Amino acid sequence: MVKAAESIKKAISIRTPERKPNTKALAAYLKCQGEVEAAEELSKLVMEHCHFDPAIYDELKTYTTAISHSLNRRISMVEDPKVPIIPVLEKWVQEGQVVTNSDLKHFIRKLRKIHRFSHALQISQWMSDQRGHNLSPGDVAVRLDLISKVHGLEQAVTYFNSVPESLRGLEVYGALLNCYAHYKHLEEAEATMRKMREMGFVRNVLSYNVMLNLYYQMGKYEKIQVLMQEMEKWGICFSNITYKILLNAYVATSNIEEIKKILMKMEADPLVSIDWYAYVVAANGYLKAGLIDKTLTMLWRSEQLISGKSARFACETLLSLYTAVGNKEQVYRVWNLYKTKGRSLNSSYLCMINSLLKLDDVDGAERIWEEWVSIVKCFDIRIPNLMVSTYSKKGLWEKAEAFVGKIVASGIKIEASTLDRLATGYHVGGQMLKASETIKKAISISQPGWEPNVYTLAACLEYLKGREDVKKIEDLLKILKEHCHPSSVSYDRLNSSIIDKENLCARALDHMEGEDQALNGERPAATEFEDKDSAEI
Repeated sequence: MVKAAESIKKAISIRTPERKPNTKALAAYLKCQGEVEAAEELSKLVMEHCHFDPAIYDELKTYTTAISHSLNRRISMVEDPKVPIIPVLEKWVQEGQVVTNSDLKHFIRKLRKIHRFSHALQISQWMSDQRGHNLSPGDVAVRLDLISKVHGLEQAVTYFNSVPESLRGLEVYGALLNCYAHYKHLEEAEATMRKMREMGFVRNVLSYNVMLNLYYQMGKYEKIQVLMQEMEKWGICFSNITYKILLNAYVATSNIEEIKKILMKMEADPLVSIDWYAYVVAANGYLKAGLIDKTLTMLWRSEQLISGKSARFACETLLSLYTAVGNKEQVYRVWNLYKTKGRSLNSSYLCMINSLLKLDDVDGAERIWEEWVSIVKCFDIRIPNLMVSTYSKKGLWEKAEAFVGKIVASGIKIEASTLDRLATGYHVGGQMLKASETIKKAISISQPGWEPNVYTLAACLEYLKGREDVKKIEDLLKILKEHCHPSSVSYDRLNSSIIDKENLCARALDHMEGEDQALNGERPAATEFEDKDSAEI
């Protein structure tokens, strides 16, 4: 059967487009293998070399999923990282079912991709401790990475020190370097890089990308130049990731000339496929330098390269940058273009409304809000909060009040964060009795961990104190203590705000705006690059 399998694979790889493989032979091979990876390997080969045929696809799908479907489903159902995954595997084996080491590695990869690191680590340890599997350098590298993510850097280093010298190859040292870089331990990362140089392990771009990104994240820009020279000395070609790290570093230092040079190198490099994000980063650099025409040129180039799964994030990024430029016409154009490409998500509506509000187009933001309300399936509280915040900043407390009233009338459960913003609106508008009542209600319906705007709260307490309304002060403080358990920092800010009564209104608005920015995010986001090849160790 092994010879038959190899013959099938060879036949597929050299077949002419019009010929179809023998699906019965394929099915027999998949049954015989009984391993997820083997089945997926052949499936991938068929999809690469054969024109799409529903019959072939269905045949393959049946056998590639049947092998591990039941165990896959059981593992998928254990979503809580605190619940151990090993009992699921042991029960499977006790039922007389087969699970191979290849299957286990497949599950580890899948779990890592969805950030279920604890379960992936448990399977890795079970594979060697209970199944007697001899770990390869690749297995050790994966476990080292998982220990770092689950238990922290110290335990990861302890594990590395326990690994026999014979297994400490490029993959394992590369994983250790990633661990130090992730935790921003610069000296240890540099020491590991030196050790890798001594052992001849750094003649590839992956390790250099890790160090370049670490220097970028920590603002060690002078060290980036030294590392680039070393790469050129050894003839190590830049990858897409390398160029993007360099672009971000030069944007951070406003080095316009180097931004131009890197873009030219990317465009001329036959080994690199330049994408929309590279031009967005460059646009951000030109924008920081006040070069609006160059910014618009970069945004136009970026837009020509947007496609596939990245379209949503790309369009949201363009919206934010055109907003920063102050070009409302382009904001609407990108938005209307994006909507033609499929269903718009909450994050996109949030981005568009935020953009229009920054451009002081409140009427436009209200129209987009109405459009969102008419189609929304999953209510996102950040969007109405943004509208309430805007009305509050402008002193339009009546509009904020009516807006919140509409939400309540529609049957949507109001949240503390929305009422908190409304209370700030009342505060700005001088409606302190309403502000006091509203912030009290916000606190009473809040979830554990939430805290109100301390400056609005301080203003309300000061207002009630001025009215000598001791009962309302006591009620408000009692509810605050019962529901919020404010942190010591918040208590200090509250006390200092009551003592220092000046500018409470401005501070409340600043606090609210800071919360909105934290929840909504700003694009382009701070980038921490991860090389796919180094991630899949």
